[in-house]
Amino acid sequence: MVDVVIVGAHPDDIELGFGGAVAKLIDAGYEVAFVDLTNGEPTPFGDPATRAREASEAADLLGVKTRITLDLPNRELTDTITARHKVAEIYRKLKPEMLFIQGGADAHPDHLAGSAIALKARFDAKLTKSNIPGEPWFPKKLFQYLASHLKLHVKPSFILDVSDTFERKLEAVRAYKSQFKAGGKEEEMIGMIRRAGAYYGHLIGTDYGEPVFCDEEIGLKDIRDILI
Repeated sequence: MVDVVIVGAHPDDIELGFGGAVAKLIDAGYEVAFVDLTNGEPTPFGDPATRAREASEAADLLGVKTRITLDLPNRELTDTITARHKVAEIYRKLKPEMLFIQGGADAHPDHLAGSAIALKARFDAKLTKSNIPGEPWFPKKLFQYLASHLKLHVKPSFILDVSDTFERKLEAVRAYKSQFKAGGKEEEMIGMIRRAGAYYGHLIGTDYGEPVFCDEEIGLKDIRDILI
């Protein structure tokens, strides 16, 4: 069992969009698991073995002990019953209370399909009298993080202050050498991430922030919980 499951279409999506928050969750004592729907290959400078090694290193840098990579097809990810049930089985096995999935508009079809799969799998995981292995389970809280190929102007439900974990996020991103350094784009990517983090941090008066979205209302036990 874990407290939090975070789903991404490809290895590196979670780190790019939510790496600072992941490190913050780990520091707070939450048990976090990553689920990559595909192995992310083929790519111009990568291969499955290299990508798996990089993903493992990135997870270690953030403190994540459980990373599951499914065999769904990269570049052809599709929202199907089979795909949803594979993810629902993981939800049943890990029994998270909180679920984070990719959200927002996106130019990448895999990101859109991955978000739909992860969302619908949450519903499927609770069904009785199904062919999905494991006991029914329903993650209570669903949130979305932003890892989009579009330059979006978004209105988050809230922004998480990740000033104290942002450099660890960048270390995790740098672990994907085949995706960024090999193509000579590492510093360009790091610069983009830093600017985005600084923008969201500026909106809440901190150095760095990461946006989080929730379609449902968010309840607070204490009004002070919204203050930084």
